[in-house]
Amino acid sequence: MVLLVGVVMLLPRPAAAAVPDPTEQFRPFLDKVTETLADPGLKSLSKPEQSRRIIGVVRERFDFREMSRRVIGQQWRNLSEQEQNNFEALFTQLLQYAYVGKIDEYSGQQVQFTQQRIRGDRAEVQTLLVDKNRSIPVSYIMLLRDDQWMAYDVIVEGVSLIRNYMEQFSEILRKDGYPGLVRQIEEKITQLEQEIKKN
Repeated sequence: MVLLVGVVMLLPRPAAAAVPDPTEQFRPFLDKVTETLADPGLKSLSKPEQSRRIIGVVRERFDFREMSRRVIGQQWRNLSEQEQNNFEALFTQLLQYAYVGKIDEYSGQQVQFTQQRIRGDRAEVQTLLVDKNRSIPVSYIMLLRDDQWMAYDVIVEGVSLIRNYMEQFSEILRKDGYPGLVRQIEEKITQLEQEIKKN
């Protein structure tokens, strides 16, 4: 039986059919995001409601657990499952409120897909966010989960969202430890909540 399993594992596998195309999976997702942002009904909602609606769409193709794991690095392994779940919820909420203000900046920009790179279970889909005046390069870094490509980082004009938070969090972890990081994230979320309620 062991020999049989070994032989099966050594058999050649059809490479082309084995890995789904990341661009083809991501294209309808980004179409849905731009359609949601362009929906006139979105602007009639309160800022908290807008943020909840957008994050609901974003969850379909973003792996917030992977994002959470990466932004605190080795510290992740020291957390219990409950602590990991709590941190994921906190970090997701931070992103939700931190970027809700960007909704008003959308004015019909279109997404152009330029190229993709695949290496094993990792992929990068490169796009341009295009409007009348300029084109902004935006890359999505993805991980293959079963047969679904899930994004865990966004690189805008060469700046990585995950690296940016990772550098901030690393400094806080060094000075104040994990409890200090959680406290600062909670305080930032409270501040952002108050700001968006005023608008």
